[in-house]
Amino acid sequence: MGELISFYVLAGVAVATALAMVLTRNAVHSALFLVLNLITVAIFYLLLNAPFVAMVQIAVYAGAVMVLFLFVIMMLGAERVGGAIGLRTQIPLAVGLGIVLVGGALFAFLQAPAGLAPAGSPPAPLGDPAAIGARLLTTHVLPFEITSILLLIAMVGVVVLARDLRSGG
Repeated sequence: MGELISFYVLAGVAVATALAMVLTRNAVHSALFLVLNLITVAIFYLLLNAPFVAMVQIAVYAGAVMVLFLFVIMMLGAERVGGAIGLRTQIPLAVGLGIVLVGGALFAFLQAPAGLAPAGSPPAPLGDPAAIGARLLTTHVLPFEITSILLLIAMVGVVVLARDLRSGG
């Protein structure tokens, strides 16, 4: 019963921080709400008995990636930009896509079997570092390397964009 209550409280926090991230006009505040959301997801991983994945979530996403995001925001001066007026179709499109998302989630929830695991069976271990490392460097080595190259390209692109903005052209 305690896990269910903590799940619902964390789900409320996750949804609230996600909404605040999207609705906040200040880019720095939005990035900080994203950090809170990522930490909430890490706590979900702890509830699923996956402490390694939770710590990686905090270290990689809430730590390194968010520092990079804040660095880019500060370099580009996005925190000083006023609220831009978007396209007239953005709000109805966003509402429509939100309704489709909620409808799809409800459909999936209602179609799911009542019990996914037999009663009394222990959950499968999630996030074992040895298993993750073995699969990452054997079966999934190509996507792992492609991801690292994409991140490197993104960092070089940010540096080039920031340098062009500072030099005036």
